[in-house]
Amino acid sequence: MSSEKQAEEAIVSSLNETMEHEEEDQGDNSIFSVKSLLWHGGSVYDAWFSCASNQVAQVLLTLPYSFSQMGMLSGIILQVFYGVLGSWTAYLISVLYIEYRTRKEKENVSFKNHVIQWFEVLDGLLGPYWKAIGLAFNCTFLLFGSVIQLIACASNIYYINDKLDKRTYIFGACCATTVFIPSFHNYRIWSFLGLGMTTYTAWYLTIAALVHGQVEGVTHQGPTKLVLYFTGATNILYTFGGHAVTVEIMHAMWKPQKFKYIYLLATLYVFTLTIPSASAVYWAFGDQLLNHSNAFSLLPHSAWRDAAVILMLIHQFITFGFACTPLYFVWEKVVGMHDTKSICLRAVSRLPVVIPIWFLAIIFPFFGPINSAVGSLLVSFTVYIIPALAHMLTYKSASARKNAAEKLPCFLPSWTAIYAVNTAIVIWVFVVGFGLGGWASMTNFIKQVDTFGLFAKCYQCPPSPSSKHH
Repeated sequence: MSSEKQAEEAIVSSLNETMEHEEEDQGDNSIFSVKSLLWHGGSVYDAWFSCASNQVAQVLLTLPYSFSQMGMLSGIILQVFYGVLGSWTAYLISVLYIEYRTRKEKENVSFKNHVIQWFEVLDGLLGPYWKAIGLAFNCTFLLFGSVIQLIACASNIYYINDKLDKRTYIFGACCATTVFIPSFHNYRIWSFLGLGMTTYTAWYLTIAALVHGQVEGVTHQGPTKLVLYFTGATNILYTFGGHAVTVEIMHAMWKPQKFKYIYLLATLYVFTLTIPSASAVYWAFGDQLLNHSNAFSLLPHSAWRDAAVILMLIHQFITFGFACTPLYFVWEKVVGMHDTKSICLRAVSRLPVVIPIWFLAIIFPFFGPINSAVGSLLVSFTVYIIPALAHMLTYKSASARKNAAEKLPCFLPSWTAIYAVNTAIVIWVFVVGFGLGGWASMTNFIKQVDTFGLFAKCYQCPPSPSSKHH
């Protein structure tokens, strides 16, 4: 117990030091200054807004499509199941971060100008092989997560102006402005606004679908095929796998040891957005959604819909920044610019990260299917399997368990139970998420490539009867 107390004191004193430096750097003693209010966020509330805003973005528009693939009941059950699963593995990541940071604080390592990342936590706790695995999966997932945001922008803008071709060029340029945001510490106002935007969109989808009512001859036959069922299930796995940036969000907090249950609280709020909207749209349009991966495409044109489209576009810039910022950090460390205080110099050094993301978004214009492919092949390992395995290996020895920086959670106060839960997660996600989900989503993805082709100029556009708009 004494070592745990010492560890806590060490990390708290270090964090207090960091806070003092940050407050000095602001050059303004007033905590309530405009700059502090909008730019410097490190509270528990900032972390909650970051998690909730980042977790539900453009997937809000594809969840009705998933419901049509797997049916209403399975859709709701799997949302709750993967939401809880995601919250648990986010908790494991937070525990490992505190463990790593506590050990480093004891060695008098300072993190004043250094953002700790997930692969560094794995390196410090488990060694270089785990660092390589964590870096490969995390970077690849975040790379494609950023690509998905650009594709989503191109898909959504069609519902406002269908005469724009190669829209990804426009949004690639807009999203490149995220290079000027130094870290998650500076996303305070964006996280707040982003969550407001997704909240509006979710309730617009719900109310618009209920007001529209069921279309004539609506059918709800899902699930009809295994390949569709597991594609939908994997999209839901992807939806609740947004905690690949947990470590960076924690590091931006003034007191990261308070993070433990924030992701769960964010997930509970997200349920109030995803479950009603997906259920209402599926109830109204049924199996028509099988051919409409973007929920906007079936709702009638109105000022309310235009507002939702515009808000989701703005939110996608924010989510792009969330996905890309950890990649910026990795690149900065590679080129030796991470400790540079000049925002402009860091921004210039980050540009090579944006260019390949832009290029990939132009190659793969498939809004719905790419979510499931990324979910099964990358999210399954990045935020479910690797954290569970890493936690088990970190605390495999009796001494590691005895000297753990964090106590066991009150709802699971047994190491045996924790190992049982983690083992079950690894097996379930590997077999169902990676195995069956990988097979289904790749089958669906390849089918989309054959249908629409690579480098397509028009993303998620209606078939030829509507081609007169072009």
